[in-house]
Amino acid sequence: MTDSPDAHRSAIAERLREARKAAGLSQGQVAKLLQMHRPTVSEIEAGNRRVSAEELAQFAETYDVTVSWLIGETAEQLEMNDPRLQLAARELSKLKPDDLDRLLRLLASMRNSGTDEGERGK
Repeated sequence: MTDSPDAHRSAIAERLREARKAAGLSQGQVAKLLQMHRPTVSEIEAGNRRVSAEELAQFAETYDVTVSWLIGETAEQLEMNDPRLQLAARELSKLKPDDLDRLLRLLASMRNSGTDEGERGK
């Protein structure tokens, strides 16, 4: 990663955009989930607005990636060519916005319950 603050912000913006698309979400849906305005998400993804540590954590949780990946500290990559991911994105794009919001909440609760079960098993 380069030392230039603008280049670093652009790299973060690009990863945020990539993660959002991989999650099958529109900027408007992300804005609603994170209680932001859609233009704010757009400005962040364009690299025109700085992202706070708290916002990065919210984006990472929403997109199910790590903050380290978002800021370019790890080489972890989203498998954009995975046919299952592409199928899921196509199917998600067919949902009504309210249904998609419900599904995302369900997925988040499943992910959280899976974490809880994993901790209990230790």
